[in-house]
Amino acid sequence: MIYICAMQIIDTHNHIYLPEFDADRDEVVERSLAAGISRIMMPNIDSSSVAPMLAAEERYPKLCLPMMALHPTSVKENYRDELAAVEAALRGHRYYGIGETGIDLYWDKTFIKEQTISFRRHLELAEEYDLPVIIHARESLALIIEVIKEFGTDRVKGIFHAFPGRAEDAHRLTAMGFMIGIGGVVTFRNGRQGEAAIAAGINNIVLETDAPYLAPVPFRGKRNEAAYLTRVTDKLSEL
Repeated sequence: MIYICAMQIIDTHNHIYLPEFDADRDEVVERSLAAGISRIMMPNIDSSSVAPMLAAEERYPKLCLPMMALHPTSVKENYRDELAAVEAALRGHRYYGIGETGIDLYWDKTFIKEQTISFRRHLELAEEYDLPVIIHARESLALIIEVIKEFGTDRVKGIFHAFPGRAEDAHRLTAMGFMIGIGGVVTFRNGRQGEAAIAAGINNIVLETDAPYLAPVPFRGKRNEAAYLTRVTDKLSEL
């Protein structure tokens, strides 16, 4: 059983700066605070998302904290220019993580080579800036692990966001020093995130929404927000 005590909650992965929140962002933040959310960690997507992300940090200081990376699905022909923008951003502002990065083979395998190069560069940046790396591993877990092992498991640590693996994968990754992100998927019927959370143990999991995506039951299919993390903690307490 996983015991969840009363506490302030950190949403470790939330895109609150996206247009889906433009109409009512203040109200979303108010609901988040009322639900006990103490921090909202914001992963970057690409060069176009930096300005709105930093605007959210400025409007909600000490609550919304930015991270920096190039999302794997944004890796295209111009990925080197995008990586240069990531590096420039890191030199000019304080960020709290390298994310989100990784490899995504679900939507399109066209840029698998470029995604892998980008991911390796982000691992180097995580080491250089001594920051955790936030990893997107959709349909790519084995390749991600291979890249990390080649880089050196002792050189970087971080979170496997929206953990896509099985219980045995959770064991393996936590043994490597990584944490796993648990969110709304854990409430889905026939989902396996619950088994992975149990396998990882309470000290090796973090909570996340991936808002505006992956809303938990009973909000599945609707816009997600940080306040809904209480549904995730409720589910974890039942496991």
